[in-house]
Parts: sequence; C-alpha cells; structure tokens
Amino acid sequence: MNLVLVPIIVVAILVAFLVLGSVRVVPQARRYIIERFGRYRTTLQPGLNFIVPLADRINSRLDIREQVFTSAPQPVITQDNLVVNIDTVLYYQITDPRAAVYEVANYLQAIDQLTVTTLRNVIGSMDLERTLTSREEINAQLRTVLDDATGKWGIRMNRVEIKAIDPPATIKEAMEKQMRAERDKRATILHAEGERQAKILTAEGTRQQSILEAQGDQQAAILRADGEAKAIDLVFRAVHRNDADPKVLAYKYLEMLPQLAEGENNTLWVIPGELTRAIQTVTEAFSDRSRTEVHPPAPERPVEDDGPQGEEPEEDEGPTGLDDTTTPALTTGGLPVEDLVAPVEAPVPVADLSEEPR
Repeated sequence: MNLVLVPIIVVAILVAFLVLGSVRVVPQARRYIIERFGRYRTTLQPGLNFIVPLADRINSRLDIREQVFTSAPQPVITQDNLVVNIDTVLYYQITDPRAAVYEVANYLQAIDQLTVTTLRNVIGSMDLERTLTSREEINAQLRTVLDDATGKWGIRMNRVEIKAIDPPATIKEAMEKQMRAERDKRATILHAEGERQAKILTAEGTRQQSILEAQGDQQAAILRADGEAKAIDLVFRAVHRNDADPKVLAYKYLEMLPQLAEGENNTLWVIPGELTRAIQTVTEAFSDRSRTEVHPPAPERPVEDDGPQGEEPEEDEGPTGLDDTTTPALTTGGLPVEDLVAPVEAPVPVADLSEEPR
C-alpha cells in the first residue's frame, strides 16, 4: 500500500511544481522579458501569463511609467572660460522594453553620460550671462539631443530641466552687489516718484485751497460792498427825506475826525476836499449866528430945552447898534467864535501825494 502511494505523491508534487513554475502574474505598468534557453522569446504583458518551466525564465522586469533621473552636479566651462556647476533633472519613459534590455547594457548610466556630454556642448557655446538667462533654450537643446540618442534604446525623453546653475563664488559676490545696487536704484526711483507725487498732490491741494479762499474773499467782498451800498443808500435816502441841514452834516463830519486818528499807525493824514468845505461851512454858521445876535438898546438921554422948538435933535454919533468892526461874544462860555473855530482850522499834516512811498 505504501509502495503505491509514494509514486503518486511524487508525481503530484512534480505537477504542482510545474504548474506553479509556469504561471506568472504581471502587475500593471510592468513588462517582463522572457528568455528561453538564453534567447529572447517574448515580453509578458500585465495579467496572468504562462511560461514553460525549466525552459523559460524572466530576464528583466521593467517599469514603463514615466520616471525621474537626477544626475550629480557637473562642472561645465562656459564660452568666457568660467566654470559653473549645473544640476539637471531628466524625465524619461520606456517605450520598447526589448530595446531597453538588449540595445544598451545600462540605460541609466548611458543617459547620465549622454546628458553630461550634451550639456558641455551646449553650455560651451554660451557665455555666463546667456547661460543664466537662457534656461528654456538649454532645456530644449538637451531634450532634442537626448531624445534622438535614446530613441534606439526604446526610451523617450519627455522633459529635461536645469535644476540649478551655480557660478563661481567671486561671480556670485559680484552678482549680489549688482542686485543690491539695482534694488537700491529701484528703491530710490520709487522714493523719488513718491515724493514727486506727494508734492504734486500738495501743490494741487494748495492751489485748490487758494482758489477757494480767493472765491470766498471775492464773495465776501461782494457781499460787504453790497451791504455798504445798501447802507449808504439808506442813509442817503434818510438824509434827503428829512432835508438835513448841511451845517449839521458838516459838524458831524468834524466829529468823526478824532476817530480817524485813533489808530496807532495813523501818523500821516490825507486831507480830502470835503474836510475843507466842512470847516468852511461850520465857520460860516458861527459867523451868521454872530451877526444875527441882538444886543440890548442903550439908555435914552434927557431932552434939553436949550434948542429952538421944532428942531430935531442931532443924532449921537456914538454906537447905537452892532459895529461891523467888532464881534460880540456869543453865549459859548465867554469865548469868541474865532477861538472855537481856530482848533478846527489848525493846520493838519497833509501827505505829499507826489512823493513815492518808501
């Protein structure tokens, strides 16, 4: 019984080993290169696949997704003999797994060396300034050269990016100084523009303020002049309506003269013609009053009978009335009219209008 079971168990184990050895499950986005007796047979696709045990074997497992390859920074000499370190990043994808395995021994190392040589050729034809400012141009040239070279390897270069360009330390220091100078220049220009705009706005505000103040002064002057004109018109109508005596007006005019001299800076007067006429009017008023004043009559003398009757007595040549050569005192405190008028007729300093003011 045991002799019969042993061969069955051995055959079952061999069958299980062969079945398990022939089944291969390939994940998505992967490709398996199968060789039979050392020769390429097929490329397994994602899913369940069967191979011949002991005859077929998996040579390579490839990832066909887009991959990133970063090379170490490489020293490169520019056209103006300056050494710069350039760090690149490559994005590639395997399009032909068989070519990637059998056309090149190590495609990653081949890509790295090809990138270095291509980068030196491209940077060697540019100066430092162009190298620093022409990254897009460098990326395009690198991608074109690498894509042409790696096409036969079953690899497509999707993108090539310059990650960093490091110039020498002395160049960095000079560039930093230049950048600081440019920043200071821009700051100075912006500050000057700000001050200019501020001054323009301030001047515009001052101009508007002056215009508004001038308009306000103009309106105020117009209103004051209108008010004064109305006041003068009312006074004029009141005076003419009441038929005021010119002598009273002249007297009122003289009463206002002390008020004209109340100011501290009024050291010089300009006497108008109305003042002279006012003084003349007041003087004539006092003269008329002195002429019209009546004195008491002199006592009568007794009549003597020495003369013949019928003859009229001779008139006494003595003063019997007012004498034109003398002016009696008015009822003004015993002072003559000339003393009252004298202060009014006192000379007043008159400005010489012909002289120019100093």
